[in-house]
Amino acid sequence: MSEQNPAAQNPAPQNPAAQRDVPEELDRALAAEVSLGSRMRHVAVGLVGGCAAALIAVLWATEPQSLPARTRAAFAGLIAIGLAWAAFAGWVLSRRRPLFARDRVLGARLALVATAVTGVAGTALATARATPAAALTTALAGAALVAMAGLALARARSRRRELLRLRDALRHEAS
Repeated sequence: MSEQNPAAQNPAPQNPAAQRDVPEELDRALAAEVSLGSRMRHVAVGLVGGCAAALIAVLWATEPQSLPARTRAAFAGLIAIGLAWAAFAGWVLSRRRPLFARDRVLGARLALVATAVTGVAGTALATARATPAAALTTALAGAALVAMAGLALARARSRRRELLRLRDALRHEAS
């Protein structure tokens, strides 16, 4: 009497309706990942990042050479952030296959780094040049933006895990 538990052999759901839901849910998720709307959002991100970097570079090039070092550093940082967003959008748009939310995780990381750097720089500038109340307000605003970017990163990682789980369930079901 060595009956084996069928659930132990096949951890996929035994309910046929539940098995059909996995491919349908994966199809919906992948359709959202590669949809025209998703692609157009990335085109917009790339254009905004590239145009912002170009505009700041032109502004920097047309200013007198006697700009303070902190202004040159701010311009360089803003140009780098704009180029990073443009490169990110180019990377996403060059992919011909679903990214399983890898683009969202990368974008959220980029947002977290950009907001953290901007928040720290803004707070340092406000501390050096403004009143304590303005410095505190700047620090709190920076912290709020970093917290929102951190939340976006957590959500992106969660979404990626969910998509990968769905993909793996579908692969397991097919085998």
